Amino acid sequence: MSNAAQAAWDHAIADPDRVALRGAGEPWTYGRVRDHAAQVAALLRDAGVEPGDRVLLVAPSVPEFAGAYYGIHAAGAVAVTANTMSTRPELEYVGGDSDVKLVMGWHEVTPAPQDSAAALGVPYWSLNPDLADLTHDAPVEAVTPRDTNDNAVILYTSGTTGRPKGAQLTHGNLIACAEVFSEVLEITPEDRMGTALPLFHVFGQCVIMGTCLRAGASLSILARFDAEGLLDMLRRDKLTMMSGVPTMWNALLHAPASDTDKDDFASLRLAASGGAAMPTEIMNAFEQRFGCVILEGYGLSETTGAATFNGLHRERKASCVGIALPRCEVEIRGTDGAEVPTGEVGEVHVRGPVVMSGYWNRPEATAESLDAEGWLKTGDLGTEDEDGDIRIVDRKKDLIIRGGYNVYPREVEEVVYEHPDVVEVAVIGVPDEHMGEEVAAVLALRPGAEFDPAEFRAWAKERLSAYKVPRLFQVMEALPKGPTGKILKRAIDADAVRAASASVTPTGAAK
Repeated sequence: MSNAAQAAWDHAIADPDRVALRGAGEPWTYGRVRDHAAQVAALLRDAGVEPGDRVLLVAPSVPEFAGAYYGIHAAGAVAVTANTMSTRPELEYVGGDSDVKLVMGWHEVTPAPQDSAAALGVPYWSLNPDLADLTHDAPVEAVTPRDTNDNAVILYTSGTTGRPKGAQLTHGNLIACAEVFSEVLEITPEDRMGTALPLFHVFGQCVIMGTCLRAGASLSILARFDAEGLLDMLRRDKLTMMSGVPTMWNALLHAPASDTDKDDFASLRLAASGGAAMPTEIMNAFEQRFGCVILEGYGLSETTGAATFNGLHRERKASCVGIALPRCEVEIRGTDGAEVPTGEVGEVHVRGPVVMSGYWNRPEATAESLDAEGWLKTGDLGTEDEDGDIRIVDRKKDLIIRGGYNVYPREVEEVVYEHPDVVEVAVIGVPDEHMGEEVAAVLALRPGAEFDPAEFRAWAKERLSAYKVPRLFQVMEALPKGPTGKILKRAIDADAVRAASASVTPTGAAK
């Protein structure tokens, strides 16, 4: 049996009082996680949810997320986790595409999850603190047996063309990810990990939560990132490890220092970073202040968030994301599909037990990304040196990474084109010191139309998650085009966009 929820059951049996999760309230022990998951599984069974059915889960980083998540797995169902900032149309699309049988939403995330459930014609369950409304007098005693290749999670990831696709992660994928990261991070049950990463995202969900709970360690979580809140958690729980994205580390560096910092952070031995490239200056400053090593890794939703990592006992190299994880392989290939010589740029390919089984109901997209030998084309360009260290140098796709969140221009452009005043649009990423990249929209408007950035952003926020909404704008008479009429993004000057945005965006505009 390969159910990813089995680890929670095993730890609950071996040591039910060991702390598993620390949130805003009382800590959740492994026994408590198991008990709530068992109740949720029984309720799903009674509701007619069968093994393999999909359940949409919309919740922030709270212990109740884990109770519902492992309850879905224990029932043999598939968790479809979505961003809490998702709009109703976005949730309707995800729920409809994956044919969910039920929607669970955190009680403070309203009304989009409940409205989407109504539109889909499926039940809606509200997740309250302690899962008070989700109790059962006959909880399941054991998890539903699942095969290694059975789906456990579907994570929707947008592409540069078409609608978002659901990456299917199996129970085997989740277990393999947890096992390899337990090994490279050398996690023990005595470790105390802390993070403000969203658990609905592959990094927080699979790499961090999955690894900690499989290893029997504890995980401290914040529902929303706040630098001082994360530092308070670090001090309070005497964390031994932290995980996050570069914008979080940068924010921590700018938080007020304390005379007791040296003692407060004495237990911290490691920080794991991902989601975007880590500037060397931030890395060095973080290590100096917090007295711990910070290590980068690389992965995608399609690889369960895992592919490479800088090991604890290896020399780090500037701008490198490490070597292939145990049991994984990484190759850099040219356009002809053959490996390129050491040091040359090519597309990064990954193979191993963390690679998804494919895209949900997208056989053509699956065939384009996964070959017959199990190699995944990542769409990222990189190099590999003589030691196997990987550098990510560019993206084949026009992906924008804003604060660790992936923003795909085509998805944003399709929404912007719905605006009655927009004739042409190109969405690009503009370098930003704090967010890594900022979302910028270059627009051509209908004759006589006036552009109000505040009104435009309010319009866009009704249709897009907040992190996808453009913050920078440039208005042009016409966008640059090639001979076929295709808009040439490479001809758009990011510095000019930033300068133009200063003239159209009011000072202090909401971020």
